[in-house]
Amino acid sequence: QVQLVESGGGLVQAGASLRLSCTASGRPFSSFAAGWFRQAPGKEREFVASINWSAHVADSVKGRFTISRDNAKNTVSLQMNNLRPEDTAVYYCAAGAAKAHMYPHDYDYWGQGTQVTVSS
Repeated sequence: QVQLVESGGGLVQAGASLRLSCTASGRPFSSFAAGWFRQAPGKEREFVASINWSAHVADSVKGRFTISRDNAKNTVSLQMNNLRPEDTAVYYCAAGAAKAHMYPHDYDYWGQGTQVTVSS
């Protein structure tokens, strides 16, 4: 069993940066693929970024968001720069099998989510 806890969300103005962190307990995070998803009110959960042997980001955040992992700290982070109002959502961290990538059903474990709100 793996427990995931996200942190780092908040309310910022457009153009600002935030860094989300996801800390795992129960098993080493390094044994999983990790992903970030987001869900805005009334919308489906959407892929943001994932990392296994390599890092991937959605086209909508490419050039602004970066995913990274620190195996020593058992964390995965999402650096978000130049935030836009359309980035407003609850952001979820997930862990899954090594081949997990951009689909929510690839992932077995989820955090509780952290709210990111970007004002214009």
